Amino acid sequence: MSPMPTDSPVAFTRRNFLTRSFGTLVIGVAGSTLLASCATTPAVPADKAAPAETKKPLVPFTFLSYLTLDSLSMAPEMLGVAGGYFAKHGLDVTIQVVKGSPQAMQTLIAGVAPLTRVGEIDVMVAAVEKKQPLVNVGVISHGSAIRIISTEKYSNGPEDWVGKTMGVPSVGGTSDKGLSLMMKNAGLDPDSVKRQLVGLTPATFELVRNGTLVGYMVSIDTALIVAQQNPDARIFDPGVRVKSDNQVYASTPDQIGKHKAELTNYFAAIKEVIEDVLADKNLEKSIKTLRSKYSFATLNDDKIAKEALSALRDLWSNHGKGPLLTQDMAVWAAGYDELVGANVVSAGFDAKTLVDNSMVSK
Repeated sequence: MSPMPTDSPVAFTRRNFLTRSFGTLVIGVAGSTLLASCATTPAVPADKAAPAETKKPLVPFTFLSYLTLDSLSMAPEMLGVAGGYFAKHGLDVTIQVVKGSPQAMQTLIAGVAPLTRVGEIDVMVAAVEKKQPLVNVGVISHGSAIRIISTEKYSNGPEDWVGKTMGVPSVGGTSDKGLSLMMKNAGLDPDSVKRQLVGLTPATFELVRNGTLVGYMVSIDTALIVAQQNPDARIFDPGVRVKSDNQVYASTPDQIGKHKAELTNYFAAIKEVIEDVLADKNLEKSIKTLRSKYSFATLNDDKIAKEALSALRDLWSNHGKGPLLTQDMAVWAAGYDELVGANVVSAGFDAKTLVDNSMVSK
């Protein structure tokens, strides 16, 4: 995720939390009687033969990624491309990287592409408070896929962060909203933690070590490599403090109407990816497939890649409880209730109307 220009702290309010030929055999029948038998079948001249069956061209499909393709958080999509899963299901997928979840949602709503992945909190706030036409069409991560890198002094959670500065990848994005919700759930003022836009690299840990930051928010694989390189680093899982920090696939009613078949094929491919990763016990096949097309630090480190993918597939499979990709309505409603309780979204909204599971195969 590319950092954006530094901005002032984000207040925790509703306003700002806010894409055969078939050979036809014609049998001529002479007279009124069909011959009961035929000794031989006349040869058909080459220029009269039925045309050979041809493959249908792949349908172009653009997916909006709020992360750059140097994180294993995007492994389902990257495996879909590298492993030929999308092509198998008739899609020519382009992964278009955008700058964070706010831009991903706005680009989606503008009609540039039919699908993105963002936080559950993002969808709730945008749809309930801003009345934006977003629909949850499938859940990919049952739990937080974000980690906070800190030191032992500040690793216990929100109570340790009051009056300090937290590094975030984008203002108003999933991480930013999740941080505010963690503070609110702890009975603390979200504005008591300042935000600073930072790079999501291991080198940023120096800002934590020298006291400039209390921590910074990164993907699971980045957190693991930082901890490997820095014995004094500690990892905090926001999921222990927030119920609604899940990640979902989002579309719009307009895009669903235009691209429902392609979306259904997309999810069929992603489901097959996840099933194969779950079956790949030592993850060597999955990593080999990823490396056939991609190269970045956490993927190229065997230990980090296996540990990160192991943690991620637990989230994708709902810790083995399944079903894959299908949004549990009770869990979704509980997430909405949490946001209402934290004064993030308004009460009285039927959150279930924001979910469409029809494109996810059972």
